[in-house]
Amino acid sequence: MTQAQIGVYGLGTMGSALALNMAGHGFEVAVTNREIDWIAPFIADAGDLAARLHPHNKLADFVADLKTPRVILFMIPSGAPMDMMIDQITPLLESGDTIIDGGNANFHDTRRRSKTLKDKDIHFVGMGVSGGEKGARHGPSMMVGGTEHSWHQLRPILRAIAATYQDNPCVDHLGPDGAGHFVKTVHNGVEYADMQVIAELYGLLRYGSAWPPSDIGKLFEEWDKGPLKSYLVEITGKVLQYTDPFSGHAVVDVIKDAAGQKGTGRWTVVEAVRMGQSTNMIEAAVGARAWSAEKETRQEMQNHFGGARDWFTVDPGVLADAFLAARILCYAQGFRILDAASKEYDWALDMGRIAEIWRAGCIIRSALLDDISEAFADQPPHSQLILSPKFTETLARTIPALRTVVSAAVTGGHAIPALSSALNWFDTMRQGFGTANIIQAQRDFFGYHGFERLGEDGQHHGPWWD
Repeated sequence: MTQAQIGVYGLGTMGSALALNMAGHGFEVAVTNREIDWIAPFIADAGDLAARLHPHNKLADFVADLKTPRVILFMIPSGAPMDMMIDQITPLLESGDTIIDGGNANFHDTRRRSKTLKDKDIHFVGMGVSGGEKGARHGPSMMVGGTEHSWHQLRPILRAIAATYQDNPCVDHLGPDGAGHFVKTVHNGVEYADMQVIAELYGLLRYGSAWPPSDIGKLFEEWDKGPLKSYLVEITGKVLQYTDPFSGHAVVDVIKDAAGQKGTGRWTVVEAVRMGQSTNMIEAAVGARAWSAEKETRQEMQNHFGGARDWFTVDPGVLADAFLAARILCYAQGFRILDAASKEYDWALDMGRIAEIWRAGCIIRSALLDDISEAFADQPPHSQLILSPKFTETLARTIPALRTVVSAAVTGGHAIPALSSALNWFDTMRQGFGTANIIQAQRDFFGYHGFERLGEDGQHHGPWWD
């Protein structure tokens, strides 16, 4: 039997889709699963692709079927399950073999595992995969972190199965150890914020302007034809026009307004704060999801204080411009966090290439990413996306619309945590002389912390200590 070129452990939604994608591109793929009764049905459903799939019930047989140096992709839950599988499979591996964690792992875990396995000359790759089941099956966006040795092994397979944008595969080696998983974490943080902005715009139209969901969906369809074109805008336009077959109401109206989250958005916020940064749009989105889960509390609050259903009248064109401004600021915050991490961990992340990888296959793919890639190629001042000529021009045109929307929403009592955070960040960053001087004075007064004087070196103290 021909030996497999790669092994896939974990035949859940994503693992099975990736295995079929690889087989469909002509690769020999060994497969196995912790619950072995999943294996036979997977092979039976694979149709003609089953000829390139090598099923194994035992881990030792799975490993033995792989060409050396071996490449093994784990598509299993992150955390303890991954550590457990590393412990089980490591004794079966040899020098130069590569293990890949394709889940949404915490990049600190990836860095730890990379260091531990390096001592055994086994390579560990943290690979972010975006695009959901459909993307995994037909072309995901993939963010790879690991050694050059591993990338040399993986490159032919991953470039073949990745989504493409103008014939450019949406996958690349971004740096060592946890680089790939960190980029995926920030990708998900941006996803949280973009989804929250969309939800807020929907809410303003639905509850502030009494638009039926189907009409809002049609507006999103129109937006998807212009500069706001994106996967999330596209699917929002679709879901808002579906009717629930049981009640006859719009589907969105029968869905409980409590959003779940799996942690990557929180990780983005935690890492940003730990590095002395802030991504307040993602913070707002994470907070909004947490608040959404407290439905009983919110209903009681409404009984006491009334719900926000005051009239909201803003032209859809103004809403579109506000949306564009907020989306630019959202991406800008995400890339700031990537830049900070790149410096802290010496990853040398290529921001333009990351933008290119996100142009197809992933959840946050959008028309803006072409402009973002070009902006980073031109090296914007201070590496800040909002200072690139194209985006300064666009923001100058669209920020007034964002200000109009935020003002009208706040006046009407409508909750817009992400939109208002976007505007607050922009207004803070455009103040060449801010208000932190009074904070420094306070800190020195109560704690003798000292401060810098304008135009002078060193630490100084106020006259209150004389």
